[in-house]
Amino acid sequence: MTKQIIATPAAPAAIGTYSQAVRAGDTVYLSGQIGLDPQTMTLAEGFEAQAVRVFENLRAVAEAAGASLADAVKFNLYLTDLGNFAQLNEIMARYVSAPLPARAAIGVAALPRGALVEADAVLVTG
Repeated sequence: MTKQIIATPAAPAAIGTYSQAVRAGDTVYLSGQIGLDPQTMTLAEGFEAQAVRVFENLRAVAEAAGASLADAVKFNLYLTDLGNFAQLNEIMARYVSAPLPARAAIGVAALPRGALVEADAVLVTG
């Protein structure tokens, strides 16, 4: 099986030693996205704006892979404040619908660049 690297200028450029996504067969692994604007590489202001930007970034990478967030089978969500969990649920509901993917929500001490939320996903396209 070969790996195909997925990259798009519609999502923030990788800020480390990783790719925005990697396709292996029918599976696409989306790297974690924080609320960075892909044009300015600045973090959105506040939790809601960052969470929306996270899902917009994930959607852009999924589309670059010829897929969509409807192909997601698993999300991992990382929050620096689990008090934002309910709001994140509401925002995520704008981007996914039934049948819903599996998911984990994890409270963390800190995220890159002082982000408040990060998410990654696994898509299956076949």
